[in-house]
Amino acid sequence: LAAASFYAPLSGHPTTTFSDDVPTEYDYDYFLQYDPCNYEKLGAHFIPAMYSMFFLLGLLGNSLVIWVVVCGARLRSMTDMCLLNLAIADLLLVCSLPFLAYQARDQWLFGDAMCKIVLGVYHVVFYSGIFFICLMSIDRYLAIVHAVYAMRARTLFFGKIAAAVTWTAGFLASFPELIFIKQQKEEDRHHCLSVYHGSEAGEDDSSSHFWTIFGIFKMNIMGLFVPLCIMAYCYSRIIWKLLDGHSSRKQTIRVVILVIAVFFCCWVPYNISSLFKGLELLQIYTECESSKAIRLALQVTEVIAYSHSCLNPILYVFVGE
Repeated sequence: LAAASFYAPLSGHPTTTFSDDVPTEYDYDYFLQYDPCNYEKLGAHFIPAMYSMFFLLGLLGNSLVIWVVVCGARLRSMTDMCLLNLAIADLLLVCSLPFLAYQARDQWLFGDAMCKIVLGVYHVVFYSGIFFICLMSIDRYLAIVHAVYAMRARTLFFGKIAAAVTWTAGFLASFPELIFIKQQKEEDRHHCLSVYHGSEAGEDDSSSHFWTIFGIFKMNIMGLFVPLCIMAYCYSRIIWKLLDGHSSRKQTIRVVILVIAVFFCCWVPYNISSLFKGLELLQIYTECESSKAIRLALQVTEVIAYSHSCLNPILYVFVGE
């Protein structure tokens, strides 16, 4: 989710990408020329600062993980492959933040080609990062619950195959947003976002409305519901297995609970906010005040969601080990 371009990671993801007086992909009513709702410039004040901080922390943490895994562990197992690819996905995600921060403060000044590259990469690594977290949950599940079988399945060879499949899944999950990313000019200001057919010309295009709502619910399902189900199953089985074992493994149980809690706290608020945005687009909520509240919630929770890319190195490498 996210949120700078997507209606932003919400649907297609980033939501707080632009100055608050500028329409985002979520502002479907803007393109349909409904009654205007004036928004205060909240995001332009705090978003650039938070994105800049996350960029620095994420760049340092994930670069360190990549160095440790490649130079230290030297990629010996599936776990190493998962850690490496998760760090790469998070690193690419945080590298998009300086561009989104500048757009949130002012406008997009980097051209159409960079728009497609930055938001294209953003969309792919958004889903890929979450999918790699799921893969790590499965890897830990096999290692602890099915230790004998895991000796054959958790090899570097299978890790490379799983990583390739995960990146492919992240790429496919990024559609249709990837197709419609472009730089658009509106009132002498340039913005980078997914522009669906009809919204660009201000036409009442039902397909544009459909794809925007589709992206939101797609993110809710593939970016939260399915990953949470996978993590809940894997880690509940892990905890059950550890409780039957030695008491010395209580620290491991605490780490497992911490991983789930952090993922939940980072992504659930943003997905709930995006869900309300989807309901607003379905005209269940039509008041201007409701729209303002949802917009603010998206901006705040999107920032919280981005923090997960900075926390992953701590959770999965330093604390996890």
